[in-house]
Amino acid sequence: MQSKRSLAKYSWWSREQRPFTVAELIVDGAVHVLGLIVAIVAGSILLAFAIGYTAPEAVPALVVYIGSLIAVLGVSLAYNLWPVSPIKMVLARFDQAAIFLFIAGTYTPFLAVLGGTLTGTIMMAFVWGASLIGVALKLIVPERFGRLAILLYLAIGWSGILVFQSLAQQLPVSTLWLLVAGGITYSLGIIFHLWEKLKFQNALWHVFVVAGASIHLWAVIDFMVIHRL
Repeated sequence: MQSKRSLAKYSWWSREQRPFTVAELIVDGAVHVLGLIVAIVAGSILLAFAIGYTAPEAVPALVVYIGSLIAVLGVSLAYNLWPVSPIKMVLARFDQAAIFLFIAGTYTPFLAVLGGTLTGTIMMAFVWGASLIGVALKLIVPERFGRLAILLYLAIGWSGILVFQSLAQQLPVSTLWLLVAGGITYSLGIIFHLWEKLKFQNALWHVFVVAGASIHLWAVIDFMVIHRL
């Protein structure tokens, strides 16, 4: 039997303190697959309309956003379902790093509407700069700053409040409400992410992630497609 010291050392990636049951893994996998289907289908529709009709100038930003969404869900699916092994440890690094890229990727199409302005440039630099620092930390020293990383996720995620007024002048009201709703959904999900003793807590956490991502995806469709038709 492994010692408590060993468990503490590796629990950040292997979940050896409370391995998930088969039922938990199946439900969690189903949630991820559903999220990937939504991301691929809705993302493809978004790109098709943007390229052909409504927002050809925003296509690079949309590609970054949709790519980061598919990547974070795909890496998360691989990590959470992979059996405990050295490969799972590597996947854990990419899983946690991908979250930072996804946050920056999600901001990109919204901040693109502020392109050319000082506010937009500064905010884009801050979001991507902070996210890349987070990526580096998670790839190089993933076992450090565990809970602090959650605060960094939240700080970057809600930093949009700093440019809310500028965004409000460019985005439809419905898009703004969807942005706020998505942010609240992500934040509420952290309760289940931290509630490790709860059965199906990981699946519930990912339900909130998929829900928040879907709301933000609809927000992008709302202002990049619906309000431009």
